[in-house]
Amino acid sequence: MFPKTTLVIGGAASGKSAWAENLVVTANRPKTYLATSQVRDAEMQVKINQHKTRRDASWTLIEAPLDLPLSNLRPNHICLLDCATMWLTNHLLADNNLPDAQSALLNAITTCPADLVIVTNEVGHGIVPDNTLARQFREAQGRLNIALAAQADLVVQITAGLAVPLKGQLP
Repeated sequence: MFPKTTLVIGGAASGKSAWAENLVVTANRPKTYLATSQVRDAEMQVKINQHKTRRDASWTLIEAPLDLPLSNLRPNHICLLDCATMWLTNHLLADNNLPDAQSALLNAITTCPADLVIVTNEVGHGIVPDNTLARQFREAQGRLNIALAAQADLVVQITAGLAVPLKGQLP
């Protein structure tokens, strides 16, 4: 049985997105890729292009940097939300109310008819950032990750491309 909600967490460049994509493919159902990144510079464009080349034409792509259309998904589908960190960044940079945005996201996950695989970054293992915005982001990301993990049926940490289940059973 595939979990209703899976959280895939790891550091930057840990292999979490590729691992999550492979997990979704194994479900052998119609798949949606819910992309939250925005092209803000050439480096981000390269990263987005790398992600795109890993997916074939069987994926439906929805680009949604702020408002995630989770209620529009179908019950027999599986959706990869990549990633919660970029979604949070977009809300922070738009100066949106982060607790309200997080609450809306958690409610949308609860009522989403499709199975979800959510990718997020663990940002709390590093040094304390030297500026207010970075510290605000780190704290908000930590709170979001805690809430997502509490709500998820399966939580998997990815380190060096290796998956370590933290909660639940791998399908």
